[in-house]
Amino acid sequence: MVLPGTHDPRQHAGAGGRRDGRVDRRRPIHSPDRFPVAHDARPASEAGEPGRLRAQQRTREQSLVRRCRAVHRLHRPDREKGESMSDMSAAAMKARVEEHRQGDLRLVALTTDGKPIPNATVRVEQTSHAFRFGCNLFGWSEDESDVQALYRERFRALHNFATLGYYWWSYEPEQGKPRHAHADKVLAWADSVGIECKGHPLVWNHNAAPWYPTDLAELRRLSDERVDDCVSRFAGAIDIWDVVNEATDPFRGKNFDNVFGDAWREYGRVEFTKHCFGIARRANPDATLLINDYRLGEDYEQLIEELVDGDGKPLYDAIGLQTHQHGGATPLDRVWDTCERHSRFGVPLHFTETTFVSGPGKWEEWQETTPEGEAQQAEDAEAFYRALFSHPAVEALTWWDFSDLNAWQRAPSGLLRKDMSPKPAYDRLTRLVNEEWRTTTQAQSDENGVATARGFYGDYDVTVTGTNGTRAAGSLSFRKGDDATFEIRG
Repeated sequence: MVLPGTHDPRQHAGAGGRRDGRVDRRRPIHSPDRFPVAHDARPASEAGEPGRLRAQQRTREQSLVRRCRAVHRLHRPDREKGESMSDMSAAAMKARVEEHRQGDLRLVALTTDGKPIPNATVRVEQTSHAFRFGCNLFGWSEDESDVQALYRERFRALHNFATLGYYWWSYEPEQGKPRHAHADKVLAWADSVGIECKGHPLVWNHNAAPWYPTDLAELRRLSDERVDDCVSRFAGAIDIWDVVNEATDPFRGKNFDNVFGDAWREYGRVEFTKHCFGIARRANPDATLLINDYRLGEDYEQLIEELVDGDGKPLYDAIGLQTHQHGGATPLDRVWDTCERHSRFGVPLHFTETTFVSGPGKWEEWQETTPEGEAQQAEDAEAFYRALFSHPAVEALTWWDFSDLNAWQRAPSGLLRKDMSPKPAYDRLTRLVNEEWRTTTQAQSDENGVATARGFYGDYDVTVTGTNGTRAAGSLSFRKGDDATFEIRG
């Protein structure tokens, strides 16, 4: 996570080792002296925009910030009333959760022939959340070992959302041989346990497969073909995609100095990004398409503002925000400010990659998880989840690496240890998601068969038991803004 006024915890490093026995999936790294505080400190030529003067770039960014702040004020009348929406106290977060994540259900209990069931006991039990509590599913394998069984069991107990890897260089290590068969198996398992899936990422220039052509036009054609193939082929199984990853800074480090990076330079960073969104949209018009980045300052806001069609309509449906916090937890008021700045674009926010570690170390020199580290990780994770669940613009929150086994940077960043035993953070989040933020209640129907209940948005099973033994049952999907009246028939 890169926020104004902080340092990127990721250390500068070269290519180095692999994380999964295939291809290195590590994220881009910056040294502190190249970290953007108020604007991109790199020369314009190094940023891949030759011919643009540094002063022009800064003027444009400052103008954007002024416009952002003006629009932001228009969308924040509560501030003018003196109410602090950035109050991060436990009481304030709880109140916001009750306001934004819960609603009132109106349940009408009816017999099979449509007559009211009066004075009945109506039991309401939530089975899943509307909010997406997720994690990457990179540790899933076809192995039937006890370790894999624990991984799957504990994953499904906490999450209703999973990120699947579609890194081109590892997904298609040989030209014309994408790993669709493996993806089908992962998706079949996820579907069997009710987990929604997202593909990540369709386009990113971190690493390049040896078979990539050096002809840039041909490479772009193949990239377009791949995007179209993945999005159209998996429609219905995957309808959420991170289309372009980290487009604010695609020209850094030797992992990015490759033929795909050359293509970005050739076609233009923004124009190529817009082009990729167009390919994905045509492949599945109903898909939810995300832009995703780790630099959460002015550069990202500027890019988002430019990702519109000729009519000014956004090409994206949601905004992805990476929040790797290997170097320590970001203050919650700064996290909240990040939500506020990006919510002005009027689309849902997805926190796509969240990390807190439970042991000492730094880039690829991490030590094993410790009891003290696990206690701190649990505190940080719970506070972060409470804060984001209380913000109305946030729609999804994804943890990065479910277990310490093969975790990114080889860090102790999982919610599980390497042997798949749960850390305190896992237990804390499970209690939040499955107990504190889950509704199980009952009410009595009136003479018209109507019962009311307040609950978290999500999916429910409802059972009705009348005084004379009459029974009815049904399932419902309760979403914010929808009609909250549901008929339950015998």
